[in-house]
Amino acid sequence: MVILFDAANTLIHKPKFFEKFYKVLQTEDYDVDIYDLKRNHKILSESIVFPDNTSKDFYQKFNAELLYSLGIIPNDQLHQKIYESCSNLPWEVFEDVRGLQFLKQEKIVVSNFRAGLNEILNDLCPNLFSNVFASENFSFRKPDIEFYTEVLEYINVPASEIVYVGDSLKLDIEPARKLGVKAYLIDREYYYPSFVDRIETMDELINLVGNEN
Repeated sequence: MVILFDAANTLIHKPKFFEKFYKVLQTEDYDVDIYDLKRNHKILSESIVFPDNTSKDFYQKFNAELLYSLGIIPNDQLHQKIYESCSNLPWEVFEDVRGLQFLKQEKIVVSNFRAGLNEILNDLCPNLFSNVFASENFSFRKPDIEFYTEVLEYINVPASEIVYVGDSLKLDIEPARKLGVKAYLIDREYYYPSFVDRIETMDELINLVGNEN
């Protein structure tokens, strides 16, 4: 068995992001629940395509939609404060990811990300993954089936012998299932309680696949 993982918000995240975004809204006297901020951001991330290399213009458009969803009319001053506060934050690994070192199965990353993903992961969790496939190095990106097909051809493992773990129903779970791959949604914030094949921590994944070959 081979286990494939998405990267952003599955293995790595920017834990200071929502804290800083929320603080900006508070200082501007907007009364917003931080859970709503996180959940609305998640929902928008399912419908708005993130480029491999993001820009200030992209984030301004994305944040405008996020603010509207929270009942806030965006303006240039608010955009600038959010951008200054939330830009260039470091990636960090989720704590439960460190336990994956105890899984004997080969672990590979497949992600919509810029080409430097391998270096980021090697810095945060060295020697954990045997290969890293970032979409910037391919002609396709999630949720295109072609992206997954190219990866499966490269690793030369049948879909029936692969498990996939990601945080997005649209980008991860649906296309993986179309190829016959067993896919688990990692849902640490409990956004999708009714989804059947969901896990809340990587510890659950270890319990599910730890004894399989």
